[in-house]
Amino acid sequence: MTIDDDKDMFETTEEESFAELFEKSNQATTRLRPGDRVEARVLKIGAEWVFLDIGKKGEGVLDRKELLDAEGNLTVAEGDAINVWFQGNVRNELRFTTKMSGGAAALGQLEDAWRAGLPVEGYVVKEIKGGFEVKLGGSVRAFCPFSQISLRRAENPAEFVGKHLLFRIAEYAERGRNIVVSHRQILEEEQRRQRELLKDTLKEGMTITGTVTRLADFGAFVDMGGIDGLIPVSEVGWVRVKHVRDVLSTGQEVTVVIKRIDWESGKISLSLRDTQPDPWQAAADTFPEGSYHTGTVVRLAAFGAFVTLAPGVDGLLHISKLGKGKRIAHPREVVVEGQAVEVKVDGVDRENRRLSLSLAEVSRAAEEEEKRMTSFRQQSDADQGATLGSFGDLLKGKFDDKK
Repeated sequence: MTIDDDKDMFETTEEESFAELFEKSNQATTRLRPGDRVEARVLKIGAEWVFLDIGKKGEGVLDRKELLDAEGNLTVAEGDAINVWFQGNVRNELRFTTKMSGGAAALGQLEDAWRAGLPVEGYVVKEIKGGFEVKLGGSVRAFCPFSQISLRRAENPAEFVGKHLLFRIAEYAERGRNIVVSHRQILEEEQRRQRELLKDTLKEGMTITGTVTRLADFGAFVDMGGIDGLIPVSEVGWVRVKHVRDVLSTGQEVTVVIKRIDWESGKISLSLRDTQPDPWQAAADTFPEGSYHTGTVVRLAAFGAFVTLAPGVDGLLHISKLGKGKRIAHPREVVVEGQAVEVKVDGVDRENRRLSLSLAEVSRAAEEEEKRMTSFRQQSDADQGATLGSFGDLLKGKFDDKK
């Protein structure tokens, strides 16, 4: 912004009061603080300066050298949008930077960057005890702890060595002899910005596509366009999953359903399972009460054994139905995980998605015994009827003889 621009700003009209113009001036100048990040549009590229449209906050300028590549070519064109940081008001101009790159006056610039919270460009030289050695401006040595190189713990620290990254100076002491920097702060700032942009677009129940960024024992993290969501291990599939890596891999593209969003804590819960057909929709028809099936013992508990009959469909063999009439202390006395067993479906609970099972051999034995007892009773009833019939005939004969 130039002095003439300031003058024009304060030329009053009949429709505008001085108070209104003063408010406009505040919007253009005082709302920005050194270190504030702004998305700007390139208005004009001059010989030394690039002029920026920063929206309601007025215009700004940026050193043209910051937008040149290694060969000296411009990396932007007029009309392009770029992210810049506010440095301050210099000679009535709103100065911006894309980074602090150091140079001959590196220490002075770095101290200014530390006080203003401006990003600085650094080169990761090597891995050292507790973190990395970083060179700022090509000559100033700084230290970046392992915990400050990425958003999460770096599983392969060597991958950062040899890279040019943006850092914030977290500590500047001993006149620049002790500088601690953080790349994580830059990433967190970008993550917060992305989160704000996505607040209006991401809704619970939406189906979106993302990329798996990291696997853990408790689930998989998915990048949804700048922010991560978590697929808990229970939401990976309808089939019980022991290890997420058996189903997913880093870099894999997945379609998921947003289960829950907590913007306050920054946690987003996702489900891969909800994008897959529900096996229970046909389970009741496939496994009706009284039917026999072969399944696999997948888990043992103190109260029984869980048996998988089909992917995503498990049933419970209660401990009371495992002892074949004898009392047992634990299901492991009868079955082991991975064992194939034939079972009978004793009950179907559609609402709670549960099947009650019993061992087929016990059920068949009980059925055979019931058949035998039924046959025996029927025969007994027939024999008793025949005996009573013969006795009646005998009495009738004797009565006829007396006549």
